[in-house]
Amino acid sequence: MDTWQEVFEVLRRNKLRAGLTASSVAWGIFLLVLLIAAGNGLRNGVEWEFRDDATNSVALRRGRTSVPYRGHAPGRPINFENADLEALRAAVPGVDHMTGRFFLWGGTQISRGHRSASFEVRGCNPDHQYLEQTIIIAGRFLNELDQSAQRKVAVIGTAVKAALFAESEDALGQMINVRGVNYQVVGLFHDVGGEGELRTIYIPLSTAQAMYKGGNLMHQILFTTGAASVGESEGMVARSREVLAERHHFDPADRRAVQVSNNLLRFSQLMDVFDWVRTFVWVVGIGTLFAGVVGVSNIMIISVQERTLEIGIRKALGAPPASIVSMILLEALALTSLAGYLGLVAGVGLVEVLRRYLPENEYIRNPTVDVRVALVATLVLVGAGALAGLLPALAAARVRPVVAMRDAHA
Repeated sequence: MDTWQEVFEVLRRNKLRAGLTASSVAWGIFLLVLLIAAGNGLRNGVEWEFRDDATNSVALRRGRTSVPYRGHAPGRPINFENADLEALRAAVPGVDHMTGRFFLWGGTQISRGHRSASFEVRGCNPDHQYLEQTIIIAGRFLNELDQSAQRKVAVIGTAVKAALFAESEDALGQMINVRGVNYQVVGLFHDVGGEGELRTIYIPLSTAQAMYKGGNLMHQILFTTGAASVGESEGMVARSREVLAERHHFDPADRRAVQVSNNLLRFSQLMDVFDWVRTFVWVVGIGTLFAGVVGVSNIMIISVQERTLEIGIRKALGAPPASIVSMILLEALALTSLAGYLGLVAGVGLVEVLRRYLPENEYIRNPTVDVRVALVATLVLVGAGALAGLLPALAAARVRPVVAMRDAHA
């Protein structure tokens, strides 16, 4: 207790110096916490953008050729057909789930009795549920029998149900009218993609093609790559291009003929960027902490110089070198521990306030900091503070009493 009282008395006598040094250390921890939280918030924002679609999904969109190929002029439209699905399933190994998409372009007026509203209608295969991560909360999703029999059934989002049905009314088994064709509601779904996805109606692909003059055409093809790596998924994309190029007679290298979006590749690239961001955050944070530690070391050197006479008297009275070293080290530890704790509390507190009260946006979501990481950083800072005080402490322990008192009087 006497030792700690002495340490704090020394700090109290040099309030300005101790305060400035402590503020640099606290600022280092505070800044590190904020940078970690910002990095996590950016990462969460990117993951949020991918919440709606499976991260291992590939989307193939029809386009127009941009180069001539085997007598075909450029500018020729590419149209996907039902047979393309089976050809891709057979020729591309590793495909987990696959679906075609047929859109009823523009807002489609959906009616039920005296209620009506405009919603998006998509014709799709049963596997579409896994591509969009659709969450069925009542009834079921489309199945293979719906597809093969061209059943007039529909799975609706919760926003569709709210617009066309009373709040207490059960939508399952009821009929809705889509461009003059009645469909029976067989499922109700929720989707984390937001309001746009919840205003969607899914009907069987075969039914959409038959009812709305689609023939055997599709607008998009989507599939998941299972447990494939990024490199393997790119191989599957390349193979898909080759299959479609052979079937539709275009150059496989023509990127405009079939436009491809590989979610796994995009997600991996963005995560790589955030790994670099995380590294940068730690470099900046550690650099700031190091500046604070250097400040502590300088303060300890000055403290030792100012207390030369005191140290000489202690040694003349028989104080062992260990007690001199511990006295200086405890002063450094007290300074860094208190400052590090205050910086940690201030940083975590500000992050919690920002997380709770600032509106979420598409760039930064839920900026959090792992308290364990912050505590480890603080402990490292305390250890660095001890090392910062070690050299001045050892120098103090080597002071000869006679020399110390002579220099002090000089």
